[in-house]
Amino acid sequence: MPLVSHSSYQPPFYLFNGHLQTIVPSLWRSVPEVRYQRERVETEDGDFLDLDWSRPPAELPTDTLAIVSHGLEGDASRPYMRGMVRALNQAGMDALAWNYRSCSGEMNRLLRSYHLGDTDDLDFVVRYALGTTRYRRVFLTGFSAGGNVTLKYLGENPDRVPRQVQRAAVFSVPTDLKSSSYHIARPENRIYLKRFMKTLRAKMRQKADLLPGQVDLTNIDALQDFPQFDDRFTAPMHGFTSADEYYEHASSGRYLAGIGIPTLLVNALNDPFLPPSCFPREVATRSAFVYLETPADGGHVGFGEGSPDGAYYSERRAVEFLTAEVPA
Repeated sequence: MPLVSHSSYQPPFYLFNGHLQTIVPSLWRSVPEVRYQRERVETEDGDFLDLDWSRPPAELPTDTLAIVSHGLEGDASRPYMRGMVRALNQAGMDALAWNYRSCSGEMNRLLRSYHLGDTDDLDFVVRYALGTTRYRRVFLTGFSAGGNVTLKYLGENPDRVPRQVQRAAVFSVPTDLKSSSYHIARPENRIYLKRFMKTLRAKMRQKADLLPGQVDLTNIDALQDFPQFDDRFTAPMHGFTSADEYYEHASSGRYLAGIGIPTLLVNALNDPFLPPSCFPREVATRSAFVYLETPADGGHVGFGEGSPDGAYYSERRAVEFLTAEVPA
């Protein structure tokens, strides 16, 4: 019954609500200690992925790798990614922060980009890393959209997951994409939605320039929320007939029961992005592997402790869960 009954997370006094807990770490956190080594790998369909590696000092070789997946319109350079990578390195692990197609600073080559249920690219990254023959164990971590991809990957086809993938820890995950897409459009959340829509529209314009005649930008500025954008672009560009079909297929909640390795899901109760359907208590109660932790505070991809630049609860909790002899 992996329903975590108590969470030890306590926010600092100055982060006294979910919006501050979300915004302050995003805008004012810095993690300069992390130095990435970028590697570009070619995908089987003629595209590319940019992988950012970070390893402990050479005198501390390790056979353990943690793969970190970022959120919607994020990338490996985001403070929450760098903070997790730093914590994993300090725990003696190699870390691989991968950038989704179109997210590494250069537009990808194909019409398709990335979406919140695209587990094939994560599987490609896992198998590419294992192909280096350096690693005996692989852990998966992810935030928000990256957490959704991670959970779906683990649960939709467990036989596909290599045996070296042994544990996972994810944070602030919209396990029900349809409900989440409407929840973020609520008036109190419009500040976040506008930021996402601005970058999504900009990417469609970049893709139209890259692939003349393949992207119809008519009335693109009239698209004001995720369902409208996903129905117009995300769904048809990735083989779905509609936004509803995309949400149904891509939501990790429907795959949680299939997860067969210890997996921690931490969703804060005051997360402004998550509706009640993103707290899968019933599944966690029945599962032998899905550990659900629901702290009262944390915001969305927040979980700050002390100063903005210090260690965060999400990082400490991930390392604790991934390295414990018995998960809890």
